[in-house]
Amino acid sequence: MNTAPDLTTSTPIAATDPTKAAEAPRIKLQSHGFAIDHQDQELGERLMANALGVADREAMHGIIRQLVKASVSGESPDEVNLAFMISMVKSIKPRDSIEAMLVAQMVSVHVMAMRCAHHLANADDLAQHDSAARALGRLARTFPAQIEALNRYRSHGEPAITVQNVSVGDGGKAIVGNVTQHASVIVSDKN
Repeated sequence: MNTAPDLTTSTPIAATDPTKAAEAPRIKLQSHGFAIDHQDQELGERLMANALGVADREAMHGIIRQLVKASVSGESPDEVNLAFMISMVKSIKPRDSIEAMLVAQMVSVHVMAMRCAHHLANADDLAQHDSAARALGRLARTFPAQIEALNRYRSHGEPAITVQNVSVGDGGKAIVGNVTQHASVIVSDKN
């Protein structure tokens, strides 16, 4: 079993240039809420807001409060789980408040799915097994739908177009659109 990481320092996996990417500060849980752990409070808040993809202090605190509640393990918020969740939000790089809300939901759904998987693996009876399996199935279907929603929002609703190895010689003709080839018949959708 792995031990919990040291919460006083962040552990980057790949070396980064500090002038290019400032690291988001950590959140310290307190009896009355949370605090942004940074020597310069204003800079810490700005870095955290950038990491979460929000424009102002209120939005940042709202997203953090929601992530704190979603990080609860047992009866109280889990600082290690919260650090993971914020790290995942940061790695997805939400670009605005709508993306920030969707990404926070995605991260929360993932955490809940993993909890359901744990409950499923440790179910003592058929009722617990069925309940955990049902919840895990719903969450597992929700996550890809959220990814699709994020991709659709980022592309402004336009479908992705993939073009590979197109070559048209002099005097040649090309079809732009969906093409389906069956045996010796080619059908083209010119929309």
